[in-house]
Amino acid sequence: MEIPKIYLETTIFNFPFVDDAPVLRAGAIGLFREIEAGKFEPFTSEYVINELEKTKDTEKREKMKALITDYGVKVMAGNNEAIRLANLYVEEGIIPKKKGADAIHIASATIAKLDFIVSLNFQHIVKHKTIRETERINAREGYGKIYIYTPLEVVEYEEDT
Repeated sequence: MEIPKIYLETTIFNFPFVDDAPVLRAGAIGLFREIEAGKFEPFTSEYVINELEKTKDTEKREKMKALITDYGVKVMAGNNEAIRLANLYVEEGIIPKKKGADAIHIASATIAKLDFIVSLNFQHIVKHKTIRETERINAREGYGKIYIYTPLEVVEYEEDT
């Protein structure tokens, strides 16, 4: 069985360090455990790194960035085709212009032909409209489908016995 190639969006690096959303935090931590166990091949992009760099809390910023190296997350370079596709998402009203970074995450994973995106961004990424409409544009532009999930949807949980 082939190991799924997944794109980790910015929120996945943030949630292991939040205290006000224990279920989402547990999901993000569980995802990193499964990455460590070899269940997923993780990718992110320089766009995520740029967003993490904007974190004002230095200690938290360094902890988030450490997840990339600690878990062997491959960082994809930006590319013009991803920017072009992201601009289509924005131009067609799927993602607001001021949230263009969210569009670039979806486009980057699509262009790289990854299996799916894992995100906890419920405003602009993990949203029915976004999933449906980016799928439509991707098909029109000759790209395959990119699935979008939360950690809770991809992490396997052991049942209590």
